[in-house]
Amino acid sequence: MTGTEEAAGRWPGQGPLLLGVRHHGPGSARAVRAALTAARPQVVLIEGPPEADALIPLVADEDMRPPVALLAHAVDEPGRSAFWPLAEFSPEWVAIRWALEHDVPARFIDLPATHTLARGRDEATEPEDGTSADRSEEAGLPADADADAPVSGAEVRVDPLAVLAETAGYDDPERWWEDVVEHRGGGVGGEGDEGDPFAPFTVLEEAMGALRETFGTGGHDRDLVREAYMRLQMRAAQREFGDAVAVVCGAWHVPALRHRTTVAADKALLKGLPKVRTDMTWVPWTHRRLARRSGYGAGIDSPGWYGHLFGAPDRPVERWLTKVAGLLREEDRMVSSAHVIEAVRLAETLAAMRGRPLAGLSETTDAVRAVMCEGSDVPLALVHDRLVVGDVLGEVPQAAPAVPLQRDLDRIQRRLRLKPEALERELELDLRKDTDAERSRLLHRLELLGVPWGEPAASRGSTGTFRETWRLRWEPELAVRVAEAGVWGTTVLAAATARAESDAVAVPGLADVTALAERCLLAELPDALPTVMRVLTDRAALDADVGHLAQALPALVRSLRYGDVRGTDTGALTEVAAGLAERIFVGLPPACTALDADAAEEMRRHVDAVHGAVGLLGDAPAPAHADLRQRWQAVLRVLSDRDTVPGVIRGRAVRLLLDGGELAQEEAARLMGLVLSPGTPPGDAAAWIEGFVGGGSGGGMLLVHDERLLGLVDAWLTGVPAEAFTDVLPLLRRTFSAYEPGVRRTLGELVRRGPGHTGGTATAGAGIPGFAPDLDSERADAVVPVVRLLLGLDAVDDGVGNGLVGVGR
Repeated sequence: MTGTEEAAGRWPGQGPLLLGVRHHGPGSARAVRAALTAARPQVVLIEGPPEADALIPLVADEDMRPPVALLAHAVDEPGRSAFWPLAEFSPEWVAIRWALEHDVPARFIDLPATHTLARGRDEATEPEDGTSADRSEEAGLPADADADAPVSGAEVRVDPLAVLAETAGYDDPERWWEDVVEHRGGGVGGEGDEGDPFAPFTVLEEAMGALRETFGTGGHDRDLVREAYMRLQMRAAQREFGDAVAVVCGAWHVPALRHRTTVAADKALLKGLPKVRTDMTWVPWTHRRLARRSGYGAGIDSPGWYGHLFGAPDRPVERWLTKVAGLLREEDRMVSSAHVIEAVRLAETLAAMRGRPLAGLSETTDAVRAVMCEGSDVPLALVHDRLVVGDVLGEVPQAAPAVPLQRDLDRIQRRLRLKPEALERELELDLRKDTDAERSRLLHRLELLGVPWGEPAASRGSTGTFRETWRLRWEPELAVRVAEAGVWGTTVLAAATARAESDAVAVPGLADVTALAERCLLAELPDALPTVMRVLTDRAALDADVGHLAQALPALVRSLRYGDVRGTDTGALTEVAAGLAERIFVGLPPACTALDADAAEEMRRHVDAVHGAVGLLGDAPAPAHADLRQRWQAVLRVLSDRDTVPGVIRGRAVRLLLDGGELAQEEAARLMGLVLSPGTPPGDAAAWIEGFVGGGSGGGMLLVHDERLLGLVDAWLTGVPAEAFTDVLPLLRRTFSAYEPGVRRTLGELVRRGPGHTGGTATAGAGIPGFAPDLDSERADAVVPVVRLLLGLDAVDDGVGNGLVGVGR
């Protein structure tokens, strides 16, 4: 070792080199790397769970890409878990990388996860570094399974950054930290400091020491336990390596680690701590989860910005604004090089006016808003979401430990080419294709297991059952869900099957069991269906509530469609559905009597759902089901004729019979005339109209095309007494407001025309606006050539002697 190296290897004071940092701070990360390079310790101790020591070598794997997190979960209760996130700009990550690059041992020295996870769920969460009190334990190390627990009023922790910023005359702790650490190229936190590389840590230690003298532990006695354990680990390292020990920890803990205590006193604080068996591994993390606004506050509002500051070799403002310009161009916004130059000048000017050493995020944001976004916050929100926060998703090598279920999921994801991504994307599936069908089964099975990687969405451009649309987004906590689901099996198929069988017994209602049966068919779980069907049959036999039966039938009948698309045997399902339909037919008329307005509306929805289900069920090939539609039509006739049935249900029954061709229009008009006669209470008549033409059933077009029905409604409405009009108006307003604007406009024209109605029947020649009373043959003949061309029936001359061959020829 040369004399220069010997001088560089000395650090001020006696004992270990204590490097107090802000977790996920790029300035702290640069300073740690500079200090370690200067000191060259023989061992690096890092604030973190000791159970992860065996996972440290994986950091050097070429497939390991931050942000990542250490995940610890209780073996017997996987849902009790904790994350320790690390980004590329985290000082702990930089310290681990430095140790591996220099072949120096690296060890975690914080309180073991076996004790952390054993803590009661009702304990408050506190920050683990010198950051503000509203940051969760994921802000640094360690974390807690109950990361969202509130801090009790008796344990409000002091915010060291806020105190130091206020002392320096700043009203924003983030701006103070950026000015004194992140933006000091040659001062505090700068990797290229020409002065003492240990000076930043000496200054922070003195500041934290003064704060701890004033505020003590800041409100959390558990810090004393953690710091006692860290001191014991430091002593063990000193016995092995002497004073050539470097410790990277939250700046708040440095004064306590420097404080001399006895071994006996430290061990006394650790006596009797609860334990739980714990497993630990690496999992991918995201920048979005590092952001405080995500609910997993990590002490930084802008991980994308901090990542840029850490990675930019020079001219960070210019490089950042160039990134912003590139993003805006991708979104088809006109941003030129001149915009970038002007934005850089404005950001630097703002920084000078505000007395800042370098333009920070606030200055660059103001410059982007003014120059590139023309004062609009809409594109600025995109910049914040995609760049300031970002959707960077880390990667973990296959060598990392994982539960068997996670291994199976990884294998399936690779085979189906479904890579987890942090950015939400839509996935269109055609179930007629084998790969897409397998992808659908995987997503449905994961949904059953409580791992919502995908969310079903409405398919665009097709209503066929062979189409599915999913919105995919991989969130880090899904790794915990996978670990939790591992108790059901070692493969996705086995775990989903076991979970479905368990849920079949546990779910409370009949509709829940039918929904589960539908999900089993979607996920293709043939081994679970017998159990689910047995429970479904038992529940259906015992449940006498027609409402419950009516809720269960549609989901059951929808499931029958999957037999054609997915090749699933639905014979047993068809029999159960037919049995439910039979019981509904018998019990529905009595169940529709003596209902108030809300119950009547709910029952009307049940009638609609059963009608649609019977339509599908009646197409089943089984001969025993051939007469289901006829029997349902008989039930509708009973509902339409009974005075004890609420008007909204009677009106809907008449409408369904009319749509099904079981009722002539003259008969429908007669029934409407009876209901709208003076002897019927106005409220009941309005409810009948709502049932007949409301509920999104196309009733508006029915009134447009049948002026007799419109005339009946118009004549009735104009004859409603003034004292009753205010009662029926809300019902009618709700009914007609659901129509399309064009339908409402046409109805208004028909009503305004008035004389076209005589006795509720349209007069001759009074047709629908825009339609002639008779066919205009000359106008019809004019479009025949175009129609023939579209249908490919023959060649059509284009008028200049060229024959145009019809489509399809």
